[in-house]
Amino acid sequence: MTYITDLVGSVNDIYWYGVIALLVFAGLYFSVTTLVVQIRMFPEMLRTITEKPSEIETGKKGISAFRAFTISAASRVGTGNVAGVAIAITVGGPGAVFWMWLIAIIGGATAFIESTLGQLYKVRGKDSYVGGPAYYIRDGLGWKPVAVAFAVIITVTYGFVFNAVQANSISESVRNQFDLTGLGSGLIIGIVLAAITGLVIFGGVRRLSSVTEVLVPVMASAYIVVALVVVAINITEVPEMVTLIVGQALGFKEVAGATIGAAIMQGMRRGLFSNEAGMGSVPNAAATASVSHPAKQGLVQSLGVYFDTLVVCSATAFIILLSDPTFGGDREGISLTQNALASQVGDWGIPFITIVIFFLAFSSILGNSYYGEANINFLRDSPLAINIFRGLVLLAVLGGALGSVDLVWGLADLFMGFMATINLIAIIPLGSLAVALLHHYLKQKAAGHNPVFHRDDLPQAKNIACWDGSDPLTHQAVADEARNLTGDAQGDWKGEAKGDQ
Repeated sequence: MTYITDLVGSVNDIYWYGVIALLVFAGLYFSVTTLVVQIRMFPEMLRTITEKPSEIETGKKGISAFRAFTISAASRVGTGNVAGVAIAITVGGPGAVFWMWLIAIIGGATAFIESTLGQLYKVRGKDSYVGGPAYYIRDGLGWKPVAVAFAVIITVTYGFVFNAVQANSISESVRNQFDLTGLGSGLIIGIVLAAITGLVIFGGVRRLSSVTEVLVPVMASAYIVVALVVVAINITEVPEMVTLIVGQALGFKEVAGATIGAAIMQGMRRGLFSNEAGMGSVPNAAATASVSHPAKQGLVQSLGVYFDTLVVCSATAFIILLSDPTFGGDREGISLTQNALASQVGDWGIPFITIVIFFLAFSSILGNSYYGEANINFLRDSPLAINIFRGLVLLAVLGGALGSVDLVWGLADLFMGFMATINLIAIIPLGSLAVALLHHYLKQKAAGHNPVFHRDDLPQAKNIACWDGSDPLTHQAVADEARNLTGDAQGDWKGEAKGDQ
């Protein structure tokens, strides 16, 4: 087992230089082409998340923008925010936090592009819309073998590897809480967790989204409030902490052997694992939403990157850094965050983190499982295949509860690197479509209208399955605007919404 762990670590140390270069290039390129959409349209992100869904068929409501956001947030907000940040700091030092912030800010543009493309190339499913990189790689680029490869990789990555990571952190937190050792305790935790997971994932996307839309906001909010309490208790030390983060990130200050290279590598790896910008996972959730314009989900999911990294990850970083941990040493995961919080607020901090990480990691397991199911449906529309996949997910959860921290996180790094590479290579040539959609969206907003898209508005986009005007939300948006306009203005707007670019 040690040999496998070392081998995976060695491959990651080499391969991730290429992944980071590609992430930074894509983020900067899309920031320029969208005129930093991730910053200048922040108020619009907050508005679009509240849009109500349409009916995808008579009597059946579609998935709302907020529910789609919580499915993606369920996957984003989990162990990466609590255990992952702890690993980044212990291995890469405080400077890793700076690089985590940076990859989130530039990654917001990438998140906008990939989620807008996910909406553009979505197709109608049985319960909701479905889509994601496999669909826009196949339909937008015509790269069918690459689309199949991506669908297989994301299914393995999210369904099995990432779910093992989440289960591992739950198991570690419970063991630390009750001071448990030995294989038996991990086995019991794994069996219980697998049983609870099975109750939800065998209910489909609607049951999943109804769970995540409650769990994610409540648990994340409670965690952020406690982090703010820690910051308030140590308010005089906050300037020194920020100086430490920036100084070590830029090489002005060395910290216990943690080099700049380690800070960059750990910060960007953990940042990507946490916010998933550019990895190709979030477009699967973005595609489920029933909205009147593809750019709306691009904006919503770009907001998700900020919420995940700049808010939740920062909360963990502040808790750890204000407790005076050791930097540049062996990997420490969830137990470090638990002990750091306990040192600040008392012994109740350990069970509090245990509860928070259980619900956040559990919601991540649910979100991860949906990503796998969406791509199994892309490969083959088979209820039997879905049920086999769900059974394997439960085995992965059980195995993760028994596995070592280094191995499960090393495998997570390797597989998410594969995903990000394929997805980024695909969205760079397709990005011009998302930029054109952004211009189309802004033109209607500037005229005071609720943006509506029809596939004829973007003739350069090939093989669009939806957006033909049959979605009731599109009809409703047109009707609402028509009631507010009269005469020539009404006629002009209808023409513009139908085909003016």
